[in-house]
Amino acid sequence: MFRSTDGYCGHAGAALLSRRLAMALGFFSPHAAMADEVPENSHVAKLVQRAKIANAAFIRGDMTGWLSIASPIAEDFTLMQPFGGPPSRGFDVSSGHLKELARYFRNGEATLEVAQTYATADMVVLVMIERQHIEVGGLPDQEWSLRVTQVYQRRGNDWQYVHRHADPLVRNIGLERAAALARG
Repeated sequence: MFRSTDGYCGHAGAALLSRRLAMALGFFSPHAAMADEVPENSHVAKLVQRAKIANAAFIRGDMTGWLSIASPIAEDFTLMQPFGGPPSRGFDVSSGHLKELARYFRNGEATLEVAQTYATADMVVLVMIERQHIEVGGLPDQEWSLRVTQVYQRRGNDWQYVHRHADPLVRNIGLERAAALARG
């Protein structure tokens, strides 16, 4: 796995090594970039902006707005939720499901920090931290920041949203707590 901030190498050195290794192996184009290096007019920058606006709508509970911005969502979309469990496949865009999501996720505010982007002609990967607070599932408002990876694939003329992985491990929890989570 390629990382730009693994805590073991210097940030700049790891990012440079990550990009060089990815390019040498042919996985990603020279468009692999840190957030501050993304050209404003690139398809990567447009997808970053799309993610920012869509995720802000979602965290507010504006699911209709979120869907209009996040779409097109691929039929084979996979989601690895921050609550754990197996990945889900597909996404239910019915009005009933969107209303249920709007009741579950409410009154949030979010900012998005892009840690790294990778791009090929037909795929973009965004590695991000969503800094947010929100009311989730009836719990009072709290910080609910997530580490997120979102993947987009060009299919025809569209950049379809094909994968999201989110987890709440923004802060280092250490080996013992991680082991306890892994045990269930």
